[in-house]
Amino acid sequence: MAVYSMTGYASAQHSTANSAVDGEPKNPLVSQLGLEIRSVNSRFLDLSFKLPEDLRPYEPALRDLLIAKLKRGKVEVRASVETSSSSSVPDPSPKLLQRLNAVQDNVKAWLPQANPLSVADVLRLCAAEQSSHHDWSGTVLQVAEKALKELLSARQREGARLTAMLSDHVSQIRTLVQQASPLVPQLVAQQRQRFLDRWKEAMALTDGTTLPEAAQDRALTEATAFAIRIDVAEEITRVNSHLDEIERLLKKGGEVGKRLDFLIQELHREANTMGSKSAALELTHISVDMKVLIEQMREQVQNIE
Repeated sequence: MAVYSMTGYASAQHSTANSAVDGEPKNPLVSQLGLEIRSVNSRFLDLSFKLPEDLRPYEPALRDLLIAKLKRGKVEVRASVETSSSSSVPDPSPKLLQRLNAVQDNVKAWLPQANPLSVADVLRLCAAEQSSHHDWSGTVLQVAEKALKELLSARQREGARLTAMLSDHVSQIRTLVQQASPLVPQLVAQQRQRFLDRWKEAMALTDGTTLPEAAQDRALTEATAFAIRIDVAEEITRVNSHLDEIERLLKKGGEVGKRLDFLIQELHREANTMGSKSAALELTHISVDMKVLIEQMREQVQNIE
């Protein structure tokens, strides 16, 4: 199963030609339905619709269609309807002109100060009248399904890109972990020798005798306590475990965004702990590099469904 991003855009159009209203086939009408779907990341599925009045009755069906295919994301659906005749200017029918004239006379009888209809007003009302006669019941869902299919393809392509980036970052973090693993035993050995050297110097200042066994045991005890404080073996084990789970989820696909987000938080916690236990500059650099990679992963995981 593929990994899907929550970011995507798609559009679809459909045009139909029909005879002019009122049974006068002077200029065939061309009606075009345009539909756009935009999607960005969100914790849940958040749908919003911006539809013209003619398409409002189809909103429930559009909502059901999107809910069946999308699981997360802030999704906005925009639709528009444009109607025109074969000529560049609509041709009002005599019946429409007669009706507009009667309405205008009725309005002016009550409101003498009202302005008369202009040619532009008549053409605009003519276009609205022609548009209202078109039935989109058999078309809206087909156009929406086409746009939704393109949206899913776009989200899948973006998901593949995110998967490749995350896999690359996982490999880089594993490399850093491999670099950190041998550093801790080296640091412990160095610190143990440093403690022993200090005890020898202290004993030499007292009586010049050789290092007593008790003093040597004390140095070893201090070195052991130091080793416990800087030991990051558990953190390294958990980091590798989280990386294994991230790779498994990326291969599995589907709705993995929330689980990946949780794992990234856990990775960041382990990297912080490694940094706080760091007793050498090399470990500090490794911890910082890990946190930079993990933060980049966290930003991208926010976009995965």
